[in-house]
Amino acid sequence: MAADHINTALPEGIFSILDTDLYKLTMQCAILKYLPDVKVTYAFTNRTPQMRLSRAAFEWLQKQIDKLANIALTSEELDYLKNTCPYFNDTYLEFLRSFRLQPSQQVRASFTPLQDTGSQDDVGEVHLDIGGRWLDTILYEIPLLALTSEAYFKFCDRDWSYKNQEENAYKKGCRLLEHGCVFSEFGSRRRRDYHTHDLVLQGLTLAAVHRDPRGWKGTLSGTSNVHFAMKYGIAPVGTVAHEWFMGVASITNDYEHANETALRYWVGCFGEGVLGIALTDTFGTPTFLKAFKRTMPTPANSMAGDKRTLIPGAASPPLPPMDGNSSTEPADERSYAQIFRGIRQDSGNPIEFVRIMRDFYQSQGIQEKKIIVFSDSLNIELCVEYKHAAEEAGFAPTFGVGTFLTNDFVHESNGQKSAPLNIVIKLSSANGHPAIKISDNIGKNTGDLETVHKVKETLGYVEKQWAEGDETTRWGKSENEATKASVQEK
Repeated sequence: MAADHINTALPEGIFSILDTDLYKLTMQCAILKYLPDVKVTYAFTNRTPQMRLSRAAFEWLQKQIDKLANIALTSEELDYLKNTCPYFNDTYLEFLRSFRLQPSQQVRASFTPLQDTGSQDDVGEVHLDIGGRWLDTILYEIPLLALTSEAYFKFCDRDWSYKNQEENAYKKGCRLLEHGCVFSEFGSRRRRDYHTHDLVLQGLTLAAVHRDPRGWKGTLSGTSNVHFAMKYGIAPVGTVAHEWFMGVASITNDYEHANETALRYWVGCFGEGVLGIALTDTFGTPTFLKAFKRTMPTPANSMAGDKRTLIPGAASPPLPPMDGNSSTEPADERSYAQIFRGIRQDSGNPIEFVRIMRDFYQSQGIQEKKIIVFSDSLNIELCVEYKHAAEEAGFAPTFGVGTFLTNDFVHESNGQKSAPLNIVIKLSSANGHPAIKISDNIGKNTGDLETVHKVKETLGYVEKQWAEGDETTRWGKSENEATKASVQEK
């Protein structure tokens, strides 16, 4: 069924360099300082392979990719970053002011139909390969994922409409606030399209307006999308992604010390107490915690510290900035666990993670209340469940809610779920070495399988599989999509 939801007056595609997640910019800032010449590649994966793009969808996607060459930071956006994000130094902001994507040189997109009849309706596999300097290509991930999702729902699954999207987001926001949840909108990468994202932020910000009059204890703390943070006057939220740890490990080819090295250079770029939420699961949380409890070198002994946590060929040493960005004065003999304000849980069993982190902090004698950010496929019920578990363990929980907000639709014809695409773009190599991610759930392993196996052996990784972590059906499954895929394959 072709619904009449397509309105040519609505914006489509990507038209702002800030229409991305904050942590892409923070990582680009660190790369500019330390690793400006590293060459990388990225790989695209569709974890919902039964949901394929048509030829028409791919051709639209290709045109949108080409248009990425036209976007640039505006003077208003530059002023916004200067006033809102003090952790971005002048060198980075000047770099970003003149930055341009060059998709004709950096992105190769191809379409392989299952059965090539020449029709625009032929469905097939889409391949996206990104390559170039890490500094120049890191900003492709979010736009390419958002555009791929938009293409699919513009041409392939059209049995939906924008009806009630703002109202639904408002109701979800109200429920989260009423339950006392501190949450941010994290839905850029798998949003249905830009207009949906816009409607969701309208609904959430309206819910936030009604918070105080109704006595709700929760808080809308912001959005990961910098463009929408600027548009709606809420905070841009985010720190670091798996990509930073993956890149550091790949460049050094030292997985035993990669977590500590990545943490050391992160603090070196931004300072203590700044962007201080650590991501634990890139190579498994147990391995991360071994690094997290280690003492960070102080400015006085930074270059005399463990040489295994220095990146060969880095453009600068990992010395904390002296420009006043840090929220605390550097102290002697403090571990990364003490320095970082908290951690983010992004794979595996969240309740088990709370227990692991509670035991870890207690074993380190750390009594300060730490933050846990939950960000793995959340809905309202899960946020409430994890909130209670985290608070009982002495943590301050916050939630990054994504696809549940920006791609939650039903088919107009029958009221059944119109399932989102589960698509990812991950770093696949750096400096010629494979880049991998293991995580706390086997379903989220990515990268070269031989390297994954080797690293697991090196780290003594214990395989984990969370029953609720099936990546092919994380947000439901459209029965008609599976049927259509089956017909095409016959």
